[in-house]
Amino acid sequence: MILKPITIETPRLKLIGYSSRDVTSIFEKLSRVEVMKTLGHNSEEDYQKEEYKHRNGYSSYNRDFILFLLMEKVTNNIIGRCGLHNWNREHNRAEIGYNISSEEHKRKGLMTEAVSAIIDYGFNELNLNRIEALVGCKNIPSIKIIEKQLFVREGLLRQHCLVGEEYEDSILFSILDSEFAVRKEEKRVGGKPV
Repeated sequence: MILKPITIETPRLKLIGYSSRDVTSIFEKLSRVEVMKTLGHNSEEDYQKEEYKHRNGYSSYNRDFILFLLMEKVTNNIIGRCGLHNWNREHNRAEIGYNISSEEHKRKGLMTEAVSAIIDYGFNELNLNRIEALVGCKNIPSIKIIEKQLFVREGLLRQHCLVGEEYEDSILFSILDSEFAVRKEEKRVGGKPV
């Protein structure tokens, strides 16, 4: 039986969240076509990547995830993903990751909207103390999204990811629950520190 997904609404998006157990159940109980539709796969390649993760185990010893599919309210189409992975329950921390599938949905603030809601969910519903983001040095749009959320740049991970045939550095960012609470209060009172 597939569990009822978590649903978060933002002004333009409906975020549909599945745990690792939910995704396992989806693969075990649904046909290939139903899996592709449920998880918003736009191609056979997308399906193959997800199936590979499923077969090899989504979570390990003390790691878990929540995957949110980004559904555009106007069209009901899934346009991307945002989630918390490498979720370490013992230490109350997770890493945020995200992507939008098509160019037509980029540069419209949709991912900033989704990331903000997922951060809020992580701190307020999952009781996280820390959310991390690892962003490629050349990924300027992603760096801007993270900086808008007031993440702190902590350091550089040299040759951290293999992209094509080249190793690229990643920037490590983080935000703490206490920092998020202050930022939220500043927004509530009109951007003025309290």
